[in-house]
Amino acid sequence: MNLEILRFIIGTIVLIIGLLTFALEVFGSYRYEFVLNRMHAAALGDTLGIGISLTGLIIFSGLNFTSLKMLLVIVFLWFASPVSSHLISRLEVMTDETLPEHCELDYLKEEEREEA
Repeated sequence: MNLEILRFIIGTIVLIIGLLTFALEVFGSYRYEFVLNRMHAAALGDTLGIGISLTGLIIFSGLNFTSLKMLLVIVFLWFASPVSSHLISRLEVMTDETLPEHCELDYLKEEEREEA
């Protein structure tokens, strides 16, 4: 009985930490003006928030086959989320014509030197 209460308390704390991570992600996404900064905040927040929240659910569930499946979901999302965010960011870099106004990129400087 005491172990179930302890597992419930720890799982609740971990889930609350996951929800706070999601709240900070939303704040970071709206705080920044530039789209790549927003992408970075959203990608990190999603990956970390989902990982922490699913860890809380694993604690609630205990050691069983469902916990193993949730652990595999965490592993998949930790690989897939940063890769997809990186690809979307690269698309933004390649298609945004106003990018040099927001930041300085080395390859853009090299292209300007070659044109001159």
